[in-house]
Amino acid sequence: MTRTRSPLLLIAALLAPALLGLVVFRLYPIALAVSDSLFNMVRGHQVFVGLDNYVALINDSVFWKSLQVTFWFNLLINPIQIALSLGLALLYVQKFRGITFYRFLFLIPIGVSLPVAVIIWRIMLSQDGLVNGLIGIAGIPAQPWLTSEGLALYSIIAIATWKGISYWMIFIIGGLQNISTEIYEAARLDGATAWQRLWHITIPLLRPTLLFVLVADVSINFLLFAPIFMLTQGGPADSTNVLMYEAYKSGFVFGDMGRAMAIIVVVVLILLVIVGLQFRLLAGKPERK
Repeated sequence: MTRTRSPLLLIAALLAPALLGLVVFRLYPIALAVSDSLFNMVRGHQVFVGLDNYVALINDSVFWKSLQVTFWFNLLINPIQIALSLGLALLYVQKFRGITFYRFLFLIPIGVSLPVAVIIWRIMLSQDGLVNGLIGIAGIPAQPWLTSEGLALYSIIAIATWKGISYWMIFIIGGLQNISTEIYEAARLDGATAWQRLWHITIPLLRPTLLFVLVADVSINFLLFAPIFMLTQGGPADSTNVLMYEAYKSGFVFGDMGRAMAIIVVVVLILLVIVGLQFRLLAGKPERK
């Protein structure tokens, strides 16, 4: 009996810090958000309002607009980031002249903090910045990248993509290095082309890695806040007003914490549904023995 308890106690002791962190930094904030979404502040006192904040969201055109922007943003940025990360990872593991220099360039975004990267891009995308200078050489007039309703969201996508692809590339490189070179050699001897090797060997064997990258990428991009806060503040005309920024405005600009927490809960529920669907569709069926 003592021998049985000892391994269990050891396992519990080893898992305790991780479980404590999960409860404190993940589950508790979610529970607090759910609780606060059921209350409103009235004359300095919290008043229980039940599901009124959620009902108000259903009839709120600003909320639906921010939901639409969030989905459109993620529909565009996630495939772009994953495709570019995969392409760069495949290039990173190749051996040719100058690859060391290219590898250095690929990893630069990782070494730049997000606030610094945003400031650099704000300067580059200004009216007289580097980007407009470069397109001016080609005869294209200067563009209002961050102040145009039609361009602001795509500018945010470009900045977030530049910052994120190197990070996801590292995970994909790890997955590529776990694929045995003997499989590729056998495929070459059978006459498989580079495209066939990529499609029938690399992609299937990378599926667990790509699934992780997809889930993590969607989660991070759904919660994107800092670039929008620093560059556009949801504008112009709410064209970059994603759900996280709308929650921030509700809670810290207008003081409506009940509405803000209701939006956070909606974001968490949407993420749970999306991640669940991703695992169901992409994880694959277990092999029968």
